[in-house]
Amino acid sequence: MVSLKEKFNLVTKMEASNHWNHASQNVFWGEIAPCDHVVQIYEDDQVFVDLLDGFVSGGIKAGDCVIVIATANHLAALEERLKADGFNVFDLTLRDQYIPLEAGETLSQFMVGNWPDENLFRHLVTGLLHRAKRNKRPVRAFGEMVALLWAKGFNGATVQLEHLWNNFCETEAFSLFCAYPRSGFTENATESIMHICGSHSKMIAGFGKVNGEILYQNTGNKKLA
Repeated sequence: MVSLKEKFNLVTKMEASNHWNHASQNVFWGEIAPCDHVVQIYEDDQVFVDLLDGFVSGGIKAGDCVIVIATANHLAALEERLKADGFNVFDLTLRDQYIPLEAGETLSQFMVGNWPDENLFRHLVTGLLHRAKRNKRPVRAFGEMVALLWAKGFNGATVQLEHLWNNFCETEAFSLFCAYPRSGFTENATESIMHICGSHSKMIAGFGKVNGEILYQNTGNKKLA
């Protein structure tokens, strides 16, 4: 039987592996498929914001509606990037092509105690997707709520929320990107880490500088066991 320490090391080895696929941000995000569930475990906040900007701007350029559920700091940083990219953020928001939501406030709408309520979550996301799919637009979404739960030590709740997102990705056919700071991962949560990595179809490297390029691995996974 594989020990917990060995399972934890699998994640670390995956991150340290030289067997990364290379793609420009434009190509990677341009070719992302409906139902793809992508994760980044990042070491540097700047690298993460660069990637989030590419995800959102790529979606807007493609005519997608982009839902971003992130912390206030990350929303502010993203808005600055989008304006620098030449987007009229106010107009995009007015037309519901860009839907920014604060992660903590959104999380509070479906948490019961320390556990995500499936019915409340479904009601919330169904409403968001109804707005996003207006005029039959494709949808992509970023969610940071799982990272907030993880940071509070609610590992089981984090895995459950990933599971709920996965169900929506597959039934509603939209792509989903989520990210966790690497500092939040310890050996004490190895089984949850493996569940998290196993619930995603692609894992993006969270180290180094992006500079327009993405390093990623196909995990071969879509659903939680």
